Amino acid sequence: MGYRAEFVDNWRQLAAASVGMALGLALNHYVMSLFAPAMIAEFGWSRAKYALVGATPFLTMFLIPLAGRFTDRVGPRKAAAVGFIALPLGYLALSFMNGSFAVFLAIIVVKSLLGTLTTTMVFARVIVERFDRARGIALSIVMSGAPLVAALAIPFLAQIIDVYGWRNGFRAIAVVTVLGGCFTMAMMGGGEPASAAPGDGQSPRLSKSEIGKLFASPLFLLAIGGMLLVNIPQLLVASQLKLVLAENGATGQSATWIVSLYAIGVVIGRFICGAALDRVPVHKVAIMALGAPAIGLAALASPFDSIWLLSGSILLMALAQGAEGDIGAYLISRKFELRNYSLIMSFMTVSLTLGSAFGSVMLSYSLSLADSYAAFLSLSAGVTLVGAYLFFLTGRFPPRNVSDPMMRGALAT
Repeated sequence: MGYRAEFVDNWRQLAAASVGMALGLALNHYVMSLFAPAMIAEFGWSRAKYALVGATPFLTMFLIPLAGRFTDRVGPRKAAAVGFIALPLGYLALSFMNGSFAVFLAIIVVKSLLGTLTTTMVFARVIVERFDRARGIALSIVMSGAPLVAALAIPFLAQIIDVYGWRNGFRAIAVVTVLGGCFTMAMMGGGEPASAAPGDGQSPRLSKSEIGKLFASPLFLLAIGGMLLVNIPQLLVASQLKLVLAENGATGQSATWIVSLYAIGVVIGRFICGAALDRVPVHKVAIMALGAPAIGLAALASPFDSIWLLSGSILLMALAQGAEGDIGAYLISRKFELRNYSLIMSFMTVSLTLGSAFGSVMLSYSLSLADSYAAFLSLSAGVTLVGAYLFFLTGRFPPRNVSDPMMRGALAT
């Protein structure tokens, strides 16, 4: 099937996966901070207490593989249905909060765990089951949905919270999530995934021996190790970017302009990466896309602080932001059998989370030794290069037989 023909034949599934990603759990990442001031004011929580929300991934990440295994066994449509039932119920539960912080955290944990069934491990599988030649750009389209929708939705949601209160804000998100879930289920269709087609001879179960082989596979270890290392600097772009720029002499309008440049660069970089994946071997895309931020990090750690150097450094980091998700999803689809796709993606998600968590600890420690970002920036440049190189080493392993539409066979090792 030709490049364009894949979009013509599979546009419904592409639309379903894009909307599902945009209105699933990923949207939560962009909007939850809008509720913080009102909830803190009403319940008298401290900012330090509220910050514990950021620790909830430590409670859920080791259960994420169960969600991945569930998706492999029942298929992405049924898995997404569970996620889109749980998410709005979670938002509604938050809207009836009585002020107990323990209850608040419990709701967040359950919502996040079940909401994982509306993330990459589900919707990337929808794409890799149906796209081959255009797989890279299709994955980029799906993964760009959440930030684009968030950019449009945040002003409206902020106004709802200001005018009608935070409780109605959560209810508004619940309604939007229900509508998004209905659209996703309708467009995804009711057919069985290709990997679960009758007669493929493959059990959806994994034996202990197969799981052992997975964790002993050098390819698997390179992939999750690379994902962990390239995500160590993630805290910088998530919450410290303006502080880093201020330390380098960019303040006020200059810093705001550079942050805006970063947001634009993320979207552009995702599509460049997706297009490259369809034309260049994945390990070569990885070394270029995931290694480039090391240059930007090293430049930020240097004593040079011209506005053009800072802008270029941030742009290099932006172009690669999110690329690890596209590269990881693509690599798994080419190197491993599809019947285990969501499980392996779930381990990549765990690795990403651990990388970001380790980065937070390392940054806190380095700032306690010297009130400067330079040491962490230099360290991040080094580990990012190592992580990119680990992804590059996956090129030593041949792809599985992608011409087999039924994706038969055991794990490629």
